[in-house]
Amino acid sequence: MKINVIYNKDILGYKEALRNVEKALSESGVEYASFELREMKNYGNFSVVIGGDGTLLNAARFYSSYKIPVLGVNIGRLGFLAQSDSSGIDSVIKEILIGNYTLEERLMLTSGSDLALNDFVIKGCNPARTSKFFLEINEKCVCDYIADGLIISTPTGSTAYGLSAGGPVLYPTLDAVTIVPICPHTLNARPLVVPAGEVISVKTPDEGLTVSADGLEAIQVKNICIKKSEKKALLAFLEDEGFYTILRNKLHWGISPEACRW
Repeated sequence: MKINVIYNKDILGYKEALRNVEKALSESGVEYASFELREMKNYGNFSVVIGGDGTLLNAARFYSSYKIPVLGVNIGRLGFLAQSDSSGIDSVIKEILIGNYTLEERLMLTSGSDLALNDFVIKGCNPARTSKFFLEINEKCVCDYIADGLIISTPTGSTAYGLSAGGPVLYPTLDAVTIVPICPHTLNARPLVVPAGEVISVKTPDEGLTVSADGLEAIQVKNICIKKSEKKALLAFLEDEGFYTILRNKLHWGISPEACRW
């Protein structure tokens, strides 16, 4: 096994975590190469990603072209997709080397050359005011919104921005997409769940749209067409706790405020 080690130097604590990962790999006699997030390359057949959820999303998109699995070591905040924090690095490396992990293929979305594992966030060009959005699916008009924006989300991203905006939680391996309006100026605009094979278009009569894929820098366009990508992100999980356990442990799903340990 050869391992890519990806780290994000913008996150506090990356140096110690990187040293510990490299030390564990060296002591196990494993070949590896370390790359900063902005300089990723493909050296191995497995990737260990040190950072937060954003770092893991970046790495998963990049290595999807090579069908290489990624596993996250969280040194960020929530670490919803990560399998360990920095204190468990030795155990993580041991489990990887004996093959004690499972793989999940995750749906991604594409628009032009942009790829999203979580979501596309569409807003107007003036962040200080609402905009008008025309939603079409398979070239057929669905509805129009006056809102702060729209979130087009994968099941993986349904527990991210879409959830905060009132969208549903989807099981991560479902072949579906959510369309969630952000603060719509009407009470009858509700999130939609549609098959992943649908072609989703958003237009505006205003000056234009700003579009961000997975929270990256927004670009300005007049309209956007989003569809299912042929590429799949490949995520590695050490313990099969199950999605519902992760919801409860990391998002405190269904736990009363008195029971939470923040």
